This record gives sequence, C-alpha cells and structure tokens, in this order.
Amino acid sequence: MSGGTVVGALVQAQRIDSLVMEAPAPYWPPRQLPRPLPGFVNRTRERATLRQLAEAAAGQGVRTVVVTGLGGVGKTQLIAHCVRSDLDALFPDGQLYVDLADVRRDGAVDVAGVLGDWLHAFGVPYAHQPAGLGARADLFRTVTTGRRVLVVVDNVRQAPEVRALTPGDGLQVATSRTMLPALRMDGAVQLVVDPLDEREAIGIVRGWPVAQGEEPAAAELVRRCGGVPLALRAVGEWLVRRPQLGLDDAVRSLAPGSAGPWGPAEGTDGTASADEGTVDVMEQVFDSVLRQLPDHTRALYRFLGALPGTTFPAALPRAAGLPRADDALGDLLTSHLVVPAGPERDGTTPAGPPHRFRMHDLARAHAAAEAAALPEEAARSLLRTVTDFYTEAASHADRALGSRFRLQAAPTRSLTELGFPEGAFSGKGQALDWLDAERGNFLAVLRAASRDGLHDAVWRLCESLWPLFHNRARHADSLEAHPLGIEAARWENRPDAEIRMRNQLARAHRALGDLDRAAAELSAGEPLLELTEDARLRGMLWETGGLVALGQGRPADARALFTSSLAANTECGDRHGMVVQNYHLADAVRACGDHGEARRLLDGALRLARETGDVSMIPRLTLMAARVHADAGAVEQALVAATDAVEQANGQRLLAKVREGLELLKELAGRSGDTALAESCERRLAELRGPGDRGGGA
Repeated sequence: MSGGTVVGALVQAQRIDSLVMEAPAPYWPPRQLPRPLPGFVNRTRERATLRQLAEAAAGQGVRTVVVTGLGGVGKTQLIAHCVRSDLDALFPDGQLYVDLADVRRDGAVDVAGVLGDWLHAFGVPYAHQPAGLGARADLFRTVTTGRRVLVVVDNVRQAPEVRALTPGDGLQVATSRTMLPALRMDGAVQLVVDPLDEREAIGIVRGWPVAQGEEPAAAELVRRCGGVPLALRAVGEWLVRRPQLGLDDAVRSLAPGSAGPWGPAEGTDGTASADEGTVDVMEQVFDSVLRQLPDHTRALYRFLGALPGTTFPAALPRAAGLPRADDALGDLLTSHLVVPAGPERDGTTPAGPPHRFRMHDLARAHAAAEAAALPEEAARSLLRTVTDFYTEAASHADRALGSRFRLQAAPTRSLTELGFPEGAFSGKGQALDWLDAERGNFLAVLRAASRDGLHDAVWRLCESLWPLFHNRARHADSLEAHPLGIEAARWENRPDAEIRMRNQLARAHRALGDLDRAAAELSAGEPLLELTEDARLRGMLWETGGLVALGQGRPADARALFTSSLAANTECGDRHGMVVQNYHLADAVRACGDHGEARRLLDGALRLARETGDVSMIPRLTLMAARVHADAGAVEQALVAATDAVEQANGQRLLAKVREGLELLKELAGRSGDTALAESCERRLAELRGPGDRGGGA
C-alpha cells in the first residue's frame, strides 16, 4: 500500500500485515461518593447552602466549602444525600471522594497518592503520571479545568491536606471536626453541622419500626443521645433486633450509673466541652449496645479495635479463626458500627476483589479502648495473627502478578484457608487492585510488626509489595516501607533480604529522580554480596546500578554493569533475566553509539523471548530495535520495527508501549516527510490521551 489515504486508526508504515487498533474502552465519569444511608433528616438550611454554592461553582471557577461538626453528627451523610438529591446533575463530569483517615499514617497524609488515584479515575494511567506532589497537583488542575467536577475530602485535619486536592473548576467540599481557619482565609465558605434539634431527632425516632411509647420517652432518648445521628442509629438498630422492647426500655438501658455521664464533660477551666460531651454520649451508647450483642460479635468488635489499620477485608476475621465471623460482621453492619469501605462490591464472585469494611471513627475509638484491656500476651498474639494474614495474602497477590525472582517461599495457607472466595486473585488486575486497596493497612501493619519485633514478616511483606509500589507508582509508600524492611532483614541476619530491600528502595529513589540516594542504597548493598552465593542478587543489584548510571549520563558504566548482570543471570539459568538484561544492555550500547552491537543483542534476546514464551518482553525489544535503527539513520527499517512494536503492544493491551510506538512513528514520519502518517499517529495518540484510556502496564 503506497500513497493511499490514511483514515481513523489505520497507520501507514511501509509494510502492513495486520494492525488492529482497538477503540478506547468505554468511559464512565467517576462517581465515588459513599452511598447515602436511609433515615436521613432533611437538613433544609445546610442543603440550601450547599446547593447555592454548587450552582455558583458549576458556572465557572472553583469554590471550597468546609463542613465542620462533631464526630458522628452526620457530615458525610449530609453531603451524600445532598449530592444524590440536589447536586448530581450539576457535576456530570466526575464526583471524586477520599477519606483521609484511610490514607493518614502517623498524622501525615499521602496527598500525592490520592491525586494519583483521582488522575487514574480521569483516564491518566499510573505509568504516565509525574512522581512529585506539585507536578501531580498541576496535572490534576489541568485535567479538571473546564469540567464540572465535585471533590469531597473527608476527615481533614489541616489546610495543606486540602489545597493540593483543589480541582481546576468545580466544587470542593472538605469535612472536618475543626474550623480550619486557614482555609477560610483562602476564601473557603464554612458550613457548621450541629446536632439535630429535638424536633428533628424525635422525627427520626418516630420513624423506627419498633414499639413506640409516650412522647417523653422519645424526647429523653434524644437528649441522652445528644442529638447525634450515629448514636440514635445505633440505639434504633438495637431496638429493631428486639421487637419485644420499646423506647422506654431503650431509655432504661442507657441510664447512667451514679454520676450522669450524659452531660458535657468538664474542662480544666470548668467550662463544658461539646466534643468531649459527645464522646461521653457515644461511649455510653456503645457500651449499652455492646452489652446486648452476643459473645461472638463482641469478640469481633474487640478484634477490630486492635487492628493497626483503619479498614479490613471480610477475609481477615475468618482467617483469624474468630467464632461465627460472618454472623458477627453482619451484626456490626446492621448496627452501623461497621460500614462498607471503598467501591461497593458484593465480594462473593471472582469478578472483583474481596469486600472491605471500616468502623466509624468514634466506634473505632471505643473498640480500641475495649481492645486495650486485653492481656499483653493476647494482644501480641492478635498482632501476630493479623500480620501473618497480610503477609500471606500479599504473597498470593504478588504471585498472581508473575513469576519474578523471590527470596521467600510460597505461603503455607491457600487463599480459601485465608478466608477469600475462590478466584479472588484470578487476574492480574484483581491482585493489583487488592494490594492497592489495602496499602494503608499494609503500612500500618509494617509499623506495628516492626515495633513488636516480627522482623521475618516485615521483610517478606515488603518484598511482596514491590509490584504495587512499582506498577502503581506508590513511591512515598515505598520510601516508608523499605527502611523498615532493611532493619528487619538485619535483625533476622538475612543479608540476601537486606540486598533485596535496598535494591527496591533504590528503585523508588530512581523513579523520583533522586539518583544520588539510589546510588547510595546500592553502594550499601554491595558489600553484602560477599555474604550470599545467589547470583541473582548480584545481577539484580547490578541491573539497578546500570539504570542509575544511564540516568546519570554514564552509558559506559551502565554497559559494564548490565554486562555483569547478564553474566549473573546466565550463571543461574534465569532466562527471563537474560532477556531483560540483554534489553538493558542494548539500550546502554545504543547510548554509546554502537548500533551494530545493539542490533545483535536485540536479535538474540528476541529469539530467546520467543523460545521461552516471554511475550511481554517482545514489544519492548521490538521498540528498542526501532530506536536503534532510527539512531543509525535507517528510517525505513525503523518504521517497520515501530509498526510491529505497536501491533504487538496493542495485542497485549500494553497501552504505554502503544503510545511510545506511536510517538516514535510520528517522529519517523516527520523525518521521512509522510504527513498523512504523522497526522494519523497524532489522532490515535489523542484518543489514547482521552478519558476512555484506563492504561495498560509498561
């Protein structure tokens, strides 16, 4: 085909055998807000204010609203109901949500990670996102400018957590238990959500399907619950499960002991603290509800109070051997002490990752106080159980992602024995999504296990999390996790594990552009090679060293390091490693200007990849061959190789490599004067950059 018209996704590149360019996947604007719960009282004033601000923001620019109030007063539910009933049509281009309690670690929030998830929801693949917070914030504003979007940030503690999460256009709503005066100075509007007044709260009580009583009983129940919706809901669920009881019984159940704990707590200056008083109210409600729950449900409640993280998968209580774990979880769900967390999935089919849950903040604090009463040995045993679960589950997920070199043995328990449904990690996407959903818990478990001396589990968990850190660009998590892994490997006298940890940490520093720190980690690992006989570890360290050297503009040093790494992989018979090292070595040789040697290396690596079925490497090798031809001035050969690479990558849905191939084809078309081909490549690239692109791996 020569001189023809290029239309749509057809790419003219000298020789065309078969090139299938699929249309972008269907795109649905993100709708991430939690599902509204029933029993919501119509807060007319607050809803009117939110709608007025939303209408102003939907026109142009961006508005920020800070919704403040006591814990449990219903801030998140107010927003969820308001969006569902009043605001949905105003923000058709996306509704984003994050609960900062889920991503807060030791008081700090991984804001860059939140932005990464939001950019991915808008079609920017993880592999194509910048690493730094500032660059991601800039890109987020760019992506959302001109769009009608809603951003809801829950459980904010301080203003800087919100500023980087501000869209280019639309409405930003932040919820907090404090006023956040710095945001008000930035121009944010404050909306205070107070406890329900007696009339509204009695309306909730009168809507319960339970035996009612005299009006004074409902009013007294409302007063004892402080007008806090969470407390009222817990009492209502307790009554629904006991149809023989009525409001008078609930009031008697909540009666204080000697001194009335229902009034506001006294501060040191003798003044009442409303927040502390509400905590007292909630503690009394939780105590009362907990007393009425069966033993197996109370056991789960205390277990959840001792968890290091903020969420948990349904599999965890099962794997821990808790009695009647599913029944107990059902009790806590119906009492609204536990709520679903993350995307709503049924958790029973292989089509999605297992379901996750979280306790309300106040319920978690109460459960933690209950768990604190456990004997020290029981608390240590519980942490060991939780750590073992996450270590083995992460190992299963890691192994579902490929057969890379690992130091640790396969987990002893199957996924079914760990409480997961059949086929939980049947696909790479499911395994990676589960690791990503649990990443906050992984880091919390790593910290707790490190403090408690569970060092063997710490380094093994770090090793299994590498595909998450690498494929989803969770570099901040990697920088936190791997120093713990290094310390753990030292405690276990495992120089091989320390080499692995330092290598993975060096990769994170390299991805963030800190090549000097990456080189320092590799230098610290070099002396440890004398303490191990595993050639793969030497090859691994030299491979990363070669990548760092290339980044520092030292191709000759990179060539030497990749040559050593190739020899190490050949020595231990790691054929995939041999293919990878030949790929890297060809890149270094190309940078040195030796195009003939680079072609020879790539030809050999392609033969080996085809022999061993290493199909994911074939597009990378072919694309590298195209670059070598282009550098050598062989434009026609480069066009052929680049076309082959695009076809191979597209067949495997490796969209990052499809982009790279199309970019190279466009460049080559410009060099050869083929404007039709250049325009066709640009159109296809524009499609891939559009909102429907959910990204493939690199």
